[in-house]
Amino acid sequence: MPDKTYKIIEVVGVSDDSIQQAVRNALTKAHQTIRNIDWFEVNNIRGAVKGDGSPVFQVEIRIGFRLEGDPAH
Repeated sequence: MPDKTYKIIEVVGVSDDSIQQAVRNALTKAHQTIRNIDWFEVNNIRGAVKGDGSPVFQVEIRIGFRLEGDPAH
């Protein structure tokens, strides 16, 4: 198995719909600017309440991506 080196960043995704959609939103946005994303880990789930009483879901995730120059799988 070849050696790999990863960098980890933290991102917060937000959604009015669900926790799952908040995760998808975070990954989609990160994927627009980061290459070689291999995994993510949910660190924190929280929410807020809008003035009308509806929820807003917030999910903090850690994203691991391979540094340039490391071989693919």
